[in-house]
Amino acid sequence: MDKNTTIGLLLIGAIIVVFSIYNRPNQEELAKQRRIRDSLAMVEIEKARAEVEAEKQVDDSVALIQQARNDVADFFNFALSEVEAESDSLATLMPAERKLVTLENEKVKLLLDTKGGGIHSVQLKGYLRYNKDSLYLFEGDEGHFNLDLYNRKSVKLSSAEQMFVPIISDDGRSVTMRLKHSDSQYLDFVYTLPENEYMMKFDIRLVGMSNGLHPESLTNFKINWAQKLRRQEKGEAFEKRYSRIFYRYHNQGTKKMSESRKDTKEITEPIQWFAFKDQFFTSVVIPDKPFETVVLSSTPLVSEDYLKDYKADAWAPIVADPEKNEHTVGFRYYFGPVHYTTLKAYDKGVENPEDKLYLHEQVELGYRWLSWVNKGLVIPVFNFFLSLNWNMGLIIFILTLMVKLIILPLTYKSYMSSAKMRVLRPQIVEIEKKYPGQDQDSMLKRQQATMELYQKAGVNPMSGCLPMLLQMPVLLALFFFFPSAIELRQQGFLWADDLSTYDSIISWSANIPFISRFLGDHISLFCLLMTTTNIIFALYNMSLTDTGQQQMKVMKYMPVFMSLFMFFILNSYPAGLNYYYFLSTLISIIITFMFKQFVDDDKLLAQLEENRKKPTKKSGFMARLEEAQKMQEKQARERAKENAKRNYRRR
Repeated sequence: MDKNTTIGLLLIGAIIVVFSIYNRPNQEELAKQRRIRDSLAMVEIEKARAEVEAEKQVDDSVALIQQARNDVADFFNFALSEVEAESDSLATLMPAERKLVTLENEKVKLLLDTKGGGIHSVQLKGYLRYNKDSLYLFEGDEGHFNLDLYNRKSVKLSSAEQMFVPIISDDGRSVTMRLKHSDSQYLDFVYTLPENEYMMKFDIRLVGMSNGLHPESLTNFKINWAQKLRRQEKGEAFEKRYSRIFYRYHNQGTKKMSESRKDTKEITEPIQWFAFKDQFFTSVVIPDKPFETVVLSSTPLVSEDYLKDYKADAWAPIVADPEKNEHTVGFRYYFGPVHYTTLKAYDKGVENPEDKLYLHEQVELGYRWLSWVNKGLVIPVFNFFLSLNWNMGLIIFILTLMVKLIILPLTYKSYMSSAKMRVLRPQIVEIEKKYPGQDQDSMLKRQQATMELYQKAGVNPMSGCLPMLLQMPVLLALFFFFPSAIELRQQGFLWADDLSTYDSIISWSANIPFISRFLGDHISLFCLLMTTTNIIFALYNMSLTDTGQQQMKVMKYMPVFMSLFMFFILNSYPAGLNYYYFLSTLISIIITFMFKQFVDDDKLLAQLEENRKKPTKKSGFMARLEEAQKMQEKQARERAKENAKRNYRRR
């Protein structure tokens, strides 16, 4: 290699080195190239992973299909070879996908789920939630139904895990959810919803399975029913108070579980029905033949959307038909309002008392000795005015006025008794001056002289109390009626948009010591008006009933204290109830004022003075009272003598 060649090669190498250095990418370009290479690599990795996942999904789908077939095979207790033989028919019975089937009438809309064959949701068409949303008793996972069956190997299969095929009747009133192995071997859930009804029929039919199931599964069907109770009303605390499980013993009576704490009951006596109830709506399960055993559970929930968690395990007797190789259990579901007249109608025309349902006993109308007032008087009158399509505020006003007119004679008698004692006040004051002491002897003499005055004047102090006692059943009956009256629900009047719950004029979210504990988070205007009128009436009555007798100031102002106390109690009660009490007290003030105008105290006093001049005949009550006073006075004297002897001995 000559000199020139060597120099040329060196120059070419130098040019290449300089060009490489000059064209070398900077750090940003290097990072960009690395990202491109990484992206290409990730694409290749994801592509490979997708291919693996696709193969895995295919394998899983095959496994799921095979598992589904195996589950059905286990359910029907067939051997694998027999399933293989029936594979064509079995494949056609497996639904392509889970779907919901609608069954509805004018009042109720149900969605039935092909997975499990149960009820997915229940909507009551004629009602709304407190926030104006559609009212569902439950939806989705909030309600759960399951039938437990066991094959001869004691392997349990739950219907909730199976895929059913829906069969809709031509008229659309009935849907059959079928889990089928062959034309002669299947499980049916049959739902039938009549027109314009809250009550629906539900039948479980097991056909051709007597040889495949455990004998115990062919004696009683065990069903599981669970429901998370939705909050439907504005007054959550009050709604919880009226939400509870009801159940009725066969021919024995209706019972209810605790509304405030967790409660579980295992009942081994025949049960005619059980109900998952909130304040105004209920879900009732009614077997054709009474449940032999039922386990009921109620758990309060701490939630803004749910009140309680209800559960029931029930064993229903099976009706077997050996000729058709069928085993059936029949039920009725009631999904609807807790409305006395509606529930009572299901016993109309039923002559045999054992066949009556008594579903209306879910309406809480008070103690048995009070409920007859609501059933026999209040509800019929209330329903009559409802039929006239009057405003609910006007109906309550008319009802209040009617009650006041019915008890008007008793009110007048009570007023006259107080008036007679009031006009005798000067004589009572003289007796107080004559026996001013506070010792027991002076008090007995003062009391005896007062009773003697009343007896001669023809005044019976107890005659004013008796009319008030006779009024109490009506007043207490209405106290129970209004919180249970669904007719008041979402009915507005004046500023109250819902008479079935409180009407708040002031609300707060903070926790105020003492106030929040007793008043909650609001102040009800109707309750405030009711309290104000009660205090006015109490003070007005105090001036009218002042007989001049000495009494403790605390006892004198007790009606005022009671009015304030009732404000804290009734603040969260329905506005309809407070509106009724407000009207009742207001009408009482007007009636008392009218009595005061028409009763002349001077003439009344003159009449009493004339009575004092006449020979008096002691009534049985006055004679017993006088005898008791004499006995009390005698015992006081004896105690005084004993004390004197004891003091003398000590000296």
